Amino acid sequence: MKATVIVDNIKNDGIPGEWGLSIYIEYNGKKILLDTGASNLFVKNARKLNISLKDIDLAVLSHAHYDHANGMRDFFEINDKALFYLQDGCAENCYAGKWIFHKYIGIPKGVLATYKNRIVYTSGDYEISDGISLIPHKTAGLENIGKREGMYQRTTDGWVPDNFSHEQSLVFDTPEGLVIFNSCSHGGVANIINEVAKTYPQKKVLALIGGFHIFNKPESKVREFAKDIKNTGIKYLYTGHCTGKKSFKILKEELGDIVRQFKVGLVMEF
Repeated sequence: MKATVIVDNIKNDGIPGEWGLSIYIEYNGKKILLDTGASNLFVKNARKLNISLKDIDLAVLSHAHYDHANGMRDFFEINDKALFYLQDGCAENCYAGKWIFHKYIGIPKGVLATYKNRIVYTSGDYEISDGISLIPHKTAGLENIGKREGMYQRTTDGWVPDNFSHEQSLVFDTPEGLVIFNSCSHGGVANIINEVAKTYPQKKVLALIGGFHIFNKPESKVREFAKDIKNTGIKYLYTGHCTGKKSFKILKEELGDIVRQFKVGLVMEF
């Protein structure tokens, strides 16, 4: 399989970046888009990287936040065939901020209704195609992470801490092992690796690719985070977006060559 970063925070060779993520993946003849970044920049960057969005066979939304979903309208206008796979926990109800100061950070309002015929809501472990699966969170108590991070969902019962039921891992089966994509890893990187490992006990988890949402963590927490990851036995980590430069440097100190930085235009092959 081959994956190319279309959008990330770090620009590359004149191709701009933004606070967001979009990745193009080729696997067993399928062309896959993971996320659409925070704007229509993914369209411009894809053109510069000679990636045809019109030819995408299927698309996946990692979770219901704007910096991964804001380009969805643009994608649907360009591509008239690909289904877009979302977790059934996805809704236009994600907010950030504590007390009464809640800021909407979710999917663009109206997209889910306008393009409902192109959207597939998945539940449980879901196989999109041979060797390609979507795995939801299976770890209890993730609402504690939502509360800690000041992330909430607006429900009919009022504001509740986000439990990331809208977040999913996109998993590929390769000859070397399982490759996981989880764009922000809000549910915790070690949790995600362990969730996938338990789902496929006969297979080895080879790599995890995505942001780790530790840009706002103190050094001590990042070092603890790194130790938890090391204990999973994973061989490769490619990270960027919401990991942050400072935290990446600490991860590099703790994990060495296991962890690698991604940026716009980076190509990863497994």
